[in-house]
Amino acid sequence: MVPLIALVVVTSLLLLAGALGIRRLKPLPVALRGGLAVMFVLTGGAHFIGLREELIAMVPPLLPAPGLLVTATGVLELLGAAALLWSRTAGWSALGLTAMLVVMFPANVHKALSGPVPWDDQLVPRTLMQVVFLAATVTVAGHYLRRREGVVVA
Repeated sequence: MVPLIALVVVTSLLLLAGALGIRRLKPLPVALRGGLAVMFVLTGGAHFIGLREELIAMVPPLLPAPGLLVTATGVLELLGAAALLWSRTAGWSALGLTAMLVVMFPANVHKALSGPVPWDDQLVPRTLMQVVFLAATVTVAGHYLRRREGVVVA
């Protein structure tokens, strides 16, 4: 739930700043970049501090080296968050993070189905959160990748 709150709060604050006159923060995809960057710093950092053991336990048993997978995905999330902050790499970063969200979703399913979990880790709320995260990354990817191709985006 914390990543969703971070995404919504930071994106909202950046949209508000854009509405108050900071022109560079005006379009929604720009604000989403900031919200996603904060969200992925939080989730990427959790792969190393605080929730590491819980994340390792989430890895489906069919996959090898859960600790290595958690480390690798944490590094990729942190790199993706940094790349979101530069408009030249934002689109590709958002595209990579979209793929990561899809690939990592089975870990969320495994956790939700493997025993009693808090309400926000149950399958329906977790799936709805993933849909919000995917909508944000796809919006950013679409905006910045079209812009790079010379398509005018309002």
